[in-house]
Amino acid sequence: MNIELIKIILPSVVAFTIGMAFTPILTNFLYKHKMWKKKAKTVSLGGGGTPVFDSLHGEKKEVGTPRMGGIVIWVSVIVTTLGFWLLGHIFPAGIFAKLDFLSRGQTWIPLFVFMCGAFVGLIDDLLEINGAGGNYAGGLSLRKRLAIVSIISFLISLWFYFKLDVNTISVPFMGTLMVGIFFIPIFILVTVFIYSGTVIDGIDGLSGGVFSAIFFAYAVIAYFQNQINLSAFCIVVVGSILAFLWFNIPPARFYMTETGSMALTMTIAIVAFMTDSLGHGRGLTVLPIIALPLIVTSLSDIIQVVSKKTRNGKKVFRIAPLHHHFEAIGWPAYKVTMRYWIVSIVCAVLGVIFALVKI
Repeated sequence: MNIELIKIILPSVVAFTIGMAFTPILTNFLYKHKMWKKKAKTVSLGGGGTPVFDSLHGEKKEVGTPRMGGIVIWVSVIVTTLGFWLLGHIFPAGIFAKLDFLSRGQTWIPLFVFMCGAFVGLIDDLLEINGAGGNYAGGLSLRKRLAIVSIISFLISLWFYFKLDVNTISVPFMGTLMVGIFFIPIFILVTVFIYSGTVIDGIDGLSGGVFSAIFFAYAVIAYFQNQINLSAFCIVVVGSILAFLWFNIPPARFYMTETGSMALTMTIAIVAFMTDSLGHGRGLTVLPIIALPLIVTSLSDIIQVVSKKTRNGKKVFRIAPLHHHFEAIGWPAYKVTMRYWIVSIVCAVLGVIFALVKI
């Protein structure tokens, strides 16, 4: 088998194995220390109550099921990435040096952003568990989280623009478009909007399936751009998510929550830009296709808030975000999850096709 394919596939298997082995340890810790909301307090994005959500899920799902399951994902990714890097340096003349995928040009930035998101998300989860922070239900307020994401993406955009000389983006049917200094605000807006897709983490098994399809798609795109290290990193994330998903399918042993979803959504945005003009491809162009479930779900929340504020409290959906609307109209949770997975796979395939076919 081609060494490049081994470099991509083997670390993913290792990440999955690490996640599966680590989860019982984490689960024992989370349940022993009761790492869940001590009292269910759900507040809508607009600041009001959530009677429909409470009738669907009730307090039993909020209280008694640990948060911070996303730790499985980032521990697996970090241990795998640094593990192969360390082995590559211990045995510089061996096979491990060829399998090391941590590189300055392709994986330092996404790994750094991934770790930043995991750390900030972990703080938010801890605050929410203890009922502290700027949010009524505990945790960092949405405004604070958006500010943090904006600051991180701003710093990374400066690196792209000044250090990597990236000042163009891909445009459908037009090739690349020179945007100059406007690349920076575009970068920030895309990152913040994709981060808003964390609201998809609301039903057992839902977010894991969606995120794994997105990262797999970008792994394929990066591979055909000859960004092998980036492709390997994306597949490692997939392997880690699958380990998490093994324990998150109904009934969920734990929830991903912010420490996982913030890390993943921010990294998706970074990978999209890395597979765009930087990789001589269309990573940004196909982002709305590949991440469509995230985008539509986020938009459903925004539409609901705007409608309630501008139409005297009238709602577009029974409840937002969208996956809970489907539950409210009678779809069982497992049906919502499975259909989201199907749509995610279709979108991932279509995105890869549009990214690779020259039009």
